[in-house]
Amino acid sequence: MSVDSFEPLESLESLEPLEPIEPPPPSSLLPRAYRLTGLRPSSAPPPPEEDLLRTLADVLLAAAHADGEICARERRTVARLLTELVGGAKLPRWLEVHLDKFDPDTFDLVAATGQLRKLPPVQRRHVAELVRAVCDANNAFDLEEERFLVALVLALALAREDVADLVVHAAEGFDGKAKRIFDVLFAGTVVALGWPIGLAIAAAVRLTSPGPVLFKQRRYGRDGEEILVFKFRTMSLTEDADDVRQASRKDPRITRLGAILRRTSLDELPQFLNVLRGEMSVVGPRPHAVAHNEQYRTQILEYMLRHKVKPGITGWAQVNGWRGETDTLEKMIERVAHDIEYIRRYSLFFDAKIVFLTAFGRGARRNAY
Repeated sequence: MSVDSFEPLESLESLEPLEPIEPPPPSSLLPRAYRLTGLRPSSAPPPPEEDLLRTLADVLLAAAHADGEICARERRTVARLLTELVGGAKLPRWLEVHLDKFDPDTFDLVAATGQLRKLPPVQRRHVAELVRAVCDANNAFDLEEERFLVALVLALALAREDVADLVVHAAEGFDGKAKRIFDVLFAGTVVALGWPIGLAIAAAVRLTSPGPVLFKQRRYGRDGEEILVFKFRTMSLTEDADDVRQASRKDPRITRLGAILRRTSLDELPQFLNVLRGEMSVVGPRPHAVAHNEQYRTQILEYMLRHKVKPGITGWAQVNGWRGETDTLEKMIERVAHDIEYIRRYSLFFDAKIVFLTAFGRGARRNAY
């Protein structure tokens, strides 16, 4: 099955017009993940009818196969989503057999959506949510999977505002040469002028506490790819495991020098090397530890949309005060909402404004510990 088959615009003309259908009673199923309040339309799971479940299973597996293969995590995600729709502890045997027999080469998006288009809008929206969850299952943004999701949204006759939190379009020029030139010039200038400060900080870190000067932590970059982010070490212990505890106020792990570096953001200076290497941008969504990504991607529906662009040293969320410890889900929700707003609003002037606010604004220093 190739991406060329996901072009519903012409073929949709042959579909019969939608007939008004009374929506079913509200479902007792609760959403698995929180959705950003300002972007969230209402949705309801479709009824767990056998024919409909077969079609949904095919659509979800087709989304997983859009990049050419279905990984184990995607297959488990499809099974979990269908199990929740059925409302049982496990999938019915007939549905398991149907999943095993799925053939991507014979999948017909138009035929599948012809049945799904008869659902009420709130249920069609829910189908798009399920596909979004499958696309995010392997923690990466694949272009073919994104195209499949967009094709499905068009085929389901959903308005753009109905799926604004599922399909995020970056502003024009986000990945252009101008932003890269800005990044290289700004980071190069900081490195060229700031190396004496960096050298002094490195010596101070080495002399005041045992351990390496630099702390390297695995984080997710653009398209969900892992990168090693550099920082001056500010703690007596360094963590990069499956369970990473965020720094908190009066955290005993933070050294005296580390507290100063974190409060002034000087511990972030080595990340300009990440910018020069092309792994990060000066401005963008802040990268999180791999362990935190695994946690929040299942709690906030839009979370992985942050990874459509390079992560940044500073960002719109940070200058608005949403930096530091995210000890409540609400704080992470605000951070994600600001990150998505930045992706949509990007311009070189906006980047310059964020850099200025990082240096001189009050919000960027809030929760700095």
